[in-house]
Amino acid sequence: MKQVLITGASSGIGRALTLEYLRLGWRVYACGRDAERLQSLMAELPSRHTLSNDNPAGKAQCEPLMFDVTLRDSCLEAADKIEGELELVILNAGGCEYMDNPQHFDGELFARVIETNLLSLGFCLEAFLPRVQQGGRVALMGSSAAILPLPRAEAYGASKAAVAYLAETLRIHLVSSRIGVSLIEPGFIRTPLTDKNDFPMPGRIEVTDAAKRIVAGLNAGKDTLRFPRRLLWPMVVLSWLPDALWRVLATKLGRNQ
Repeated sequence: MKQVLITGASSGIGRALTLEYLRLGWRVYACGRDAERLQSLMAELPSRHTLSNDNPAGKAQCEPLMFDVTLRDSCLEAADKIEGELELVILNAGGCEYMDNPQHFDGELFARVIETNLLSLGFCLEAFLPRVQQGGRVALMGSSAAILPLPRAEAYGASKAAVAYLAETLRIHLVSSRIGVSLIEPGFIRTPLTDKNDFPMPGRIEVTDAAKRIVAGLNAGKDTLRFPRRLLWPMVVLSWLPDALWRVLATKLGRNQ
């Protein structure tokens, strides 16, 4: 049975990915730090993954792992509970907080976001990368926010830009180990995280749609997964503008939020 480990599995994209891989017959290590949410996920499984055209025998298994990705020792202890090798690791856990007034820079907010979205990846890679078999794959959850500098995203955007750089460097170094590295940079997905946003979210898609796109892209061995195109391509085109021009446009965008 193929094995995948997913962090942030108790809600949002991570939850949808867990259900999708179970539907396909994988053994999923569903990781989260909230016991109540993990229990809710486990309670949902019997009716969701045992009856499926792709998994008619209902052989998929879900192994909950409760730990905090921002704590190194917690990650290492969780790795000891994994049986055998992993075909896939999806480091999805993360958070988003916006800087409403950068003139009064919130250093604590900045540190929280960097710790959750970036430093945690280091702990998870230390713990779980040795468990990935040759020919396996590691996927890092980035964001379309890394494509362009956006208003209020000083912390979130910086963390995701660093994730993109991390994915590129890992991809170079893991060639000899035959381990692929994928960077996932989605646009707006309907999750509890984006439900908190107080601004327009063009091209927002359902989380189940996002999960299917991610699974298909990882299965195809893609280095970078960007979707939906109707949002991402305009952002890529805007990123080609001279910096000075984009600053003018972004400033106006920020004033309208």
